[in-house]
Amino acid sequence: MAGEPHTNKLINETSPYLLQHAHNPVDWYPWGPEALERSRAEDKPILLSIGYSACHWCHVMEHESFENEAIAQIMNDNFVCIKVDREERPDLDSIYMNAVQMMTGHGGWPMTMFLTPELKPFYGGTYYPPEDSRGMAGFPRVLNAIADSYKNRRPEIQASADAITAELKKGDRFVASNEMLTTEVLNSAFSALAGSFDAKHGGFGGAPKFPPSMTLMFLLRHHKRTNSEQALSMVETTLQKMAGGGMYDHLGGGFARYSVDAHGLVPHFEKMLYDNALLTRIYLYAYQQTKNPLYRRIAEETLEYIIRDMTDRGGGFYSSEDADSEGEEGKFYVWTRAEVLSILGDDGEIFCEFFDVTDEGNFEHGNSILNTPRSLEEFAAAKGQTVDALKKTINAGKRRLFNAREERVRPGRDDKTLAAWNGLMLTAFAEAANILGRDDYRAVAVRNAEFIISQLLKKGRLLRTYKSGQAKLNGYLEDYAYVIEGLLAVYEATFELRFFTQARELADTMVAQFWDEQDGGFYFTSSDHEQLITRTKDYFDNATPSGNSVAAMALLKLGLLTQEQEYTRRAVAILRALRSAMSRHPSAFGYLLTVLDFYLSEPKEIAIVGKLDSHEVKLFCEEVYSRYLPNKVVAAREPGDETAAAAIKLLMGRSAIDSQATGYVCRNYTCLAPATTTEEFAALLEE
Repeated sequence: MAGEPHTNKLINETSPYLLQHAHNPVDWYPWGPEALERSRAEDKPILLSIGYSACHWCHVMEHESFENEAIAQIMNDNFVCIKVDREERPDLDSIYMNAVQMMTGHGGWPMTMFLTPELKPFYGGTYYPPEDSRGMAGFPRVLNAIADSYKNRRPEIQASADAITAELKKGDRFVASNEMLTTEVLNSAFSALAGSFDAKHGGFGGAPKFPPSMTLMFLLRHHKRTNSEQALSMVETTLQKMAGGGMYDHLGGGFARYSVDAHGLVPHFEKMLYDNALLTRIYLYAYQQTKNPLYRRIAEETLEYIIRDMTDRGGGFYSSEDADSEGEEGKFYVWTRAEVLSILGDDGEIFCEFFDVTDEGNFEHGNSILNTPRSLEEFAAAKGQTVDALKKTINAGKRRLFNAREERVRPGRDDKTLAAWNGLMLTAFAEAANILGRDDYRAVAVRNAEFIISQLLKKGRLLRTYKSGQAKLNGYLEDYAYVIEGLLAVYEATFELRFFTQARELADTMVAQFWDEQDGGFYFTSSDHEQLITRTKDYFDNATPSGNSVAAMALLKLGLLTQEQEYTRRAVAILRALRSAMSRHPSAFGYLLTVLDFYLSEPKEIAIVGKLDSHEVKLFCEEVYSRYLPNKVVAAREPGDETAAAAIKLLMGRSAIDSQATGYVCRNYTCLAPATTTEEFAALLEE
C-alpha cells in the first residue's frame, strides 16, 4: 500500500488484530496451508504468535519487537512467522497455551510459541522484552538461541517436542463416576467456595480479581435451593462491590475485564462482550430474587452500552474494546478533579466527593477512576440530602461528563462478530426482555438471532466469525452451544417456533459433529475440522463457560421440551464425568454446577396455551418472570397450533380450557391442575 514500507500476508485478513500487524516488517503469515507448507519445504521452525485486539501487552510487544527492523530480520531469517487471533482460533490457542503452561508454569498473552514443521511445540513463553531486562532474556537473544538449537541440536529439539505433544494428548480425560449425582456435590462445592470468599471486597482470592459471574449464578441457585443467607450475602456483596468499583463504567455502562487489585478499584480497562453478557445475567437474576433496583440499573446500563457502542447495523455484536487510547491505558475513562469541576461547575464538588475524584487522584498522573466508596443512600445521609435530590444531581453530572467523554479519542474496537460471544449476549437480551418487561430488548434479541441465522449459518453449519460481509472458519463447540442456548432464550421471549426449531437442528448437528461416542463428552472441534496435533475437550468454566457446560444445559432443556431422552442422556454423561472434579474444584466449574443444580431440582415444565398476543398470556408470563425460577422450561402455543405441539411435546395435549388462556405446570412426570387465572397460576409456580 502507498505510504507503507512493509506489507505482509495478513493484509487480506478480516480480523482487526491481524490487520494491526499487516504492516510490520515481520513476514507474517496467517495460519493456513501456505505457511505450514513453507515450514515443511524449507525445514524451518514456526514462530507462532497468538494474541487478541484488546490485549495491552500484545500491543506493547508489537511496538517494541514486531515493528523493530532488526528483530524482524532475525525472525524472518530463521522462522516461518505465523500470527493468530486467539478469538478466531481458540482451538490453536487452547493447545499451545496448554503447552506454554506445561513449559513455564504460567500462561497469558501475547503467547510466543516455537513449533517444529509437524506443529509440535518445543519452546515457548509469553511477552518478551526487546532487550535483556530484569533477569529476563531479550527477544533477540531468545530468537538466536532457538535458531541455533534447531540447527545444531535437532535430536534434543525433536525429543522435547515429542514428549510435550504426548503430554498434551493425555489432557482433558475424565472418567465417569459410578457414584450417584446428588446434592452432596452442590453442598460441598458451596462449602469450598465459602472458604475462599473475600467478605470485605467481594469475589474470591486476591489480585488480580476477575468477575466470578458463573460462580455467583451457582451461589444464587444454592440460596434458592437451601435458603442459605450466607450464599445470598456472598452474591450481593460481590455484585454491590463490582457495581461501585472502578471495574464498572459509571458513565457509559458495562464492565472492564478485571481489577488489577484485590479491592476492585483499578481495572484492566478493556471491555469484553462475553463478560458483559454473563454479568448482565447475574445482575438480572439477583434483581429477580431481591428486587433491589441497583441490580436492575446495572443490567440496563450494561445493555444500553452494548446497544450504543457494540452493535453492528445488521444486528451483530462486536467483540471488545481496547484498554488503550492515544497509547495510554485507561486514558479514555479517567478524570482529574480540575476537569470535572470545569465541566460541572457548582455541582462538581459533590460529584467529585461521591465518585472519589481528588486532587491527588487514585490512579496514575493525578487522574482518578470513578468509583463509589459509599452507596447513594449512605452518601445522602452523610450530606443531609434526600436520596432523590442527590440522585438528580449525580445523574445530571453523569450525563454531562459522558457527553464530554464522547469528544475524547475512543479506545480501539474489535468489530468482528463471533458466533459464541453473540450467543452469550443474545441470551442476556432475551432474558432481560422477559425479566424486565422490555420489548426493546426483545427486538434487539430477535434481530441478533436473525443476524446469526442469516450471516453465520451456512448449509446447516455455524461459522465462527463475521467481519465486513464475510463469514468464515468452522464453528467450534462453544459456538454451537452458546448459540443454541441463545436461540432457546429467544424462543422463550417470543414463542416463535422458528427459533426453537433452529436451536434443535443445531443441537442435532452439534451431537453428530462433536460428541465422543467412545468416552462421552464433546470435543472442542468438529469431526471434519482441520487435523491438529491433538483433538481437545474443554471442560473448565474460565472467562467463559465451557462448551460442554453450556451444551449440557441446552440438552437438558431440549430433553424436557421434546421429551427425547437422548438429549438428557448425553447431558447426564457430562455431569457424571465431572462429578468429583466439581466437588474438588468448584471455582473451575461455576456454570456446570448450575447445570447440575438444574438437573437435580426436578425443573418446572411450564406450558401456556392461549392467544400469544393476548393480555392474559402476557400476565401469565409476567408471573413466571417476576420471580426467580432458575430451573424451568417455558413453552407456549396458540389453541389449535398442532405444529408447535408436534415440535414441542410439552405442549402436546394441552388445551385452552373454556377458551381462556391456560397455564400448566408439571414436574418430574407429574402435572398439577391447570390454571385459568393469574392467581391460580401463581400458586402453581410457588409449589
